[in-house]
Amino acid sequence: MKIVFLGTSGAVPSKERGMPAIAIHAKEWLLFDCGEGTQRQMMTYGIPYGSIKAIFLSHSHLDHTLGIYGLLKTFELSLPHIKLPVFLPEGMTLKNKNVVQTQIKEGKLYENNEFEIYAFKVKHSENSHGFIIKEKDRVKFNEQKAHSLGIKGKMFKEIEEKGFLKIGKNKIKLKEVTWIKKGRKIVYSGDTVYCKELIKASKDADILIHESTFFGEQEKEAKEFMHSSLQDAVKVAEKAKVKKLILTHISPRYAKEDELLEQAIKQFNNSIIAKDGLVIDL
Repeated sequence: MKIVFLGTSGAVPSKERGMPAIAIHAKEWLLFDCGEGTQRQMMTYGIPYGSIKAIFLSHSHLDHTLGIYGLLKTFELSLPHIKLPVFLPEGMTLKNKNVVQTQIKEGKLYENNEFEIYAFKVKHSENSHGFIIKEKDRVKFNEQKAHSLGIKGKMFKEIEEKGFLKIGKNKIKLKEVTWIKKGRKIVYSGDTVYCKELIKASKDADILIHESTFFGEQEKEAKEFMHSSLQDAVKVAEKAKVKKLILTHISPRYAKEDELLEQAIKQFNNSIIAKDGLVIDL
């Protein structure tokens, strides 16, 4: 899994930060939000247009969606044969022959051989959602035990398909010689105030990507504009017991990144302030 932050600003761009967009490689490249200038950022950070297999828009505000119109026009001109799945907030539509659009509802939206994408409601504008990117659990063999019971070669495939295997008088069940490797989990908050839905969705996540529009003492301002503060993000991370917290959607009023990171680490040790071009390998 790989995360590439294409745009990390909140509301308006700055010289250092573009508008919200995150590319996540989960067997294939998936794009979460598509703010103004996203396709230029994709060129800058090495994400080819044709590699994007689906787009997910957390809500309809223009800072998160304006870039999709230019990106889809590029698809139309350069890759006219591609039918791109785009998951949209209810009430938003796109007029483009390259798009297969689906209105977002809670629950599973998309899957490939290795990953599943889920949506959950958050509290921002109407029809706002966050996303869970979940690697599927995998069955792994306890090879030492399996070999001790006489399982070898093609027998591994047979027991995997049938769920059991007979060797002589013994019937060996698949669960006796396997264990479950839990899949990794990334959660993206989208834009939101502090809410219990996000805590539930983020439970035990390997990475929580949480908006942090406000730092310092702007709790009242955060609630007024239906956004989160650093304190809100930390509270979610602690209650959900996430392993790593990545803060994004940073207001342009904050220019000193070192000071922001110092604040974040004081409150949640395994914190990162996202910046454009940041790559996280998981």
